[in-house]
Amino acid sequence: MNTPTQPDSGRPGPAINGNRAQSPHTAIAVEKIVKRYGTFEAVKGVSFSVADGEIFGLLGPNGAGKSTLIRMMTTLVPITSGKAIVSGYDVAKDPDAVRRVIGVIPQALTSDPDLTVEENLSIYAKLYSVPKAERLKNIADVLEAVDLTKWRTAQTKTLSGGMRRRLEIARGLVHNPQMFFLDEPTTGLDPVSRIAVWEMLDNLRKTRHLTMLLTTHYMEEADKLCDRIAIVDYGNLVALGTPAELKRSVPGANVVEVHFDRETPQWQARLESLDGVTSVQAESAGFYRVLTSSGSRTTMQLVELASSLGETLTSLSVQNTSLDDVFVHYTGRQLRDEQVKPAAYTLPPRPGAQP
Repeated sequence: MNTPTQPDSGRPGPAINGNRAQSPHTAIAVEKIVKRYGTFEAVKGVSFSVADGEIFGLLGPNGAGKSTLIRMMTTLVPITSGKAIVSGYDVAKDPDAVRRVIGVIPQALTSDPDLTVEENLSIYAKLYSVPKAERLKNIADVLEAVDLTKWRTAQTKTLSGGMRRRLEIARGLVHNPQMFFLDEPTTGLDPVSRIAVWEMLDNLRKTRHLTMLLTTHYMEEADKLCDRIAIVDYGNLVALGTPAELKRSVPGANVVEVHFDRETPQWQARLESLDGVTSVQAESAGFYRVLTSSGSRTTMQLVELASSLGETLTSLSVQNTSLDDVFVHYTGRQLRDEQVKPAAYTLPPRPGAQP
């Protein structure tokens, strides 16, 4: 894949490619999937595929349809129309088979705080009918994988937020799933814990050959962790590609952040008129993000413009195009301005239970 694509954009690209669903190397294939609640359409004909061993990210604001997509793929809510194939199993026709091969990590912390770390893992493994000898081995293995061996007998409520999140991940691994669904896996964690979870997930993908699909509203998380990213907005898939491909798809190679000591109504038009400038985003009073084909030339123009007008530049910096710029380009608004609230999430039914 060379460029990201949008639905019905007319541009080439395999982001919406039905043929790939037939590939033996495709772990997940979603074809024109729709979810309606009455007259409200939460997901609007989304299609994508996830390669075996890939970390695939769904990026978007609260209410975009990310969690609904995961809930359909993990058999938690029925699909209105379209098809989802997970590890070769049709989600609608063979939900029990799907449940046996997936692990699900909800956004909310759902492990029992009054049980020990080991007890939480043991109960979950029993729900999946993991035999005792295998269960004991799996618990030891996953505790080591998430660096919680020392705390196996500790009550869950005594763990820090980062450790609780690692326990949730361990619990999702204890029945040896082939693929992992994670809904906002680092929400509420401090920056250090968040980076530790990223490193752990990447290591788990490599050592256990897991396919991962995660939702996130953190730009840096999607950029650092995901092989490919699908941007979802108002139930639509609006762009899909690798982080590098998505950045290259935005007009302007650089972003110049400039802050003037005072705001005037004319600044937006003045900046948009500079040579090479493709977009201007007003962040706050006097502060602008300027997308440009040449950061160095635009910087010189800004300095000259401010000097000629007798204005003062209080800050000026040049950086490469970010995923935030990608999101603005495809949706018309900034993701960091969206309010993201924790959503209730139910654990998937154990194999054999009715959906």
